[in-house]
Amino acid sequence: MSSWLPLSPGERSVAIEVLVHGPLSRTELARRLDLSQGSLTRLTKPLIKSGLLVEVPEAGTPAQARQGRPSQPLDVVAESRTFLGFKITEDMVHGVVTTLRSEVIARLDRPLTSHDPVAVADLLAEMAAEPAVRHPALAGIGIGVGGLVRERAVVGESPFLGWRNVPLAELVRERTGLPVVVENDVAALVEAETWFGAGRGLDRFVVLTIGAGFGYGLVLGGKRVPYAEEDRGFGRHLIIDPSGPLTPDGARGSAVSLLGIPSIRYQIRAATGRDATYEEILAAAAAGEPMASRVIGEAARALGMLIAQIANFAMPQKVLLAGEGVGLMDAAGDTVRETIAAHRHPQAAPVGLETKTSDFHDWARGAAVLAIQVLVLGADRA
Repeated sequence: MSSWLPLSPGERSVAIEVLVHGPLSRTELARRLDLSQGSLTRLTKPLIKSGLLVEVPEAGTPAQARQGRPSQPLDVVAESRTFLGFKITEDMVHGVVTTLRSEVIARLDRPLTSHDPVAVADLLAEMAAEPAVRHPALAGIGIGVGGLVRERAVVGESPFLGWRNVPLAELVRERTGLPVVVENDVAALVEAETWFGAGRGLDRFVVLTIGAGFGYGLVLGGKRVPYAEEDRGFGRHLIIDPSGPLTPDGARGSAVSLLGIPSIRYQIRAATGRDATYEEILAAAAAGEPMASRVIGEAARALGMLIAQIANFAMPQKVLLAGEGVGLMDAAGDTVRETIAAHRHPQAAPVGLETKTSDFHDWARGAAVLAIQVLVLGADRA
């Protein structure tokens, strides 16, 4: 990685543009960055020499005409560096190895048997050891944690791990010798979707995650908007229906009480005396079982109202719904869409709603993207 660094601000702009949107012709790249051809040549020459960028053939160009063409597009050498991304849950660590363009090339998972910070750091170092052997170009590690993270290094608070002020980046760096970036897991997912996923190329973009909790991320001007309350449980106090259900995980009628998987399961258990999985509840609602239908119907209306109000105020070009709770759209998607329409102006543009069925490896990939942004390109967007 040292052969790339340090990148000047101009070189970094070129590298990011090609990484996210490439391959790009020099003409298009100069237009996007408002550069003269001379300035672009000056900036791209060291990037090509270092192996970060490479000239690639234009699509449809005959092989005999490719050599020496000055207009050949530029692209990143995606396989030149690899990155580790980890998502820490209450009982598992999910990991991925990605290329420079965040393509997942390996997955690795381990049970989390202790929440002691030193034990967790030891486990992450063990998980990093095997990919480091198979992928010698490993450049850095990104870690996503549900909780408040400061300076992309210290877990200020993580209730489900019982952590306060844990210097996780330092602990893992000491054990691996690699640069480490730590971030709130929802923020990491938003960054990944902004650079390489559903929000790529969009100016205004929103990510909603529903599952064990509720997460929200806003992108304006192509950049994630950080905020002080990030993952401090504001969904527990975001009231959608003041007369809605009261659950242990949030205020009455809050986003978490209506949409969180533990809250949905709690409502069914309280009403029927039986414990059921989220998938079983969704299936029962789809089959018309009255109690499941009521709870899932309330959740769907809450989600529709929430998306409508976000669209009314933030005016995003797209809303991405992700997380382990997105099965709600399969069971009651029509109710969600009808509620969105009912709470929008009749002539308002339709909300671009995309649902992403994902697992925790997508969250781990998000952490790897943080490592790509910060460790390689110096693009600390926080």
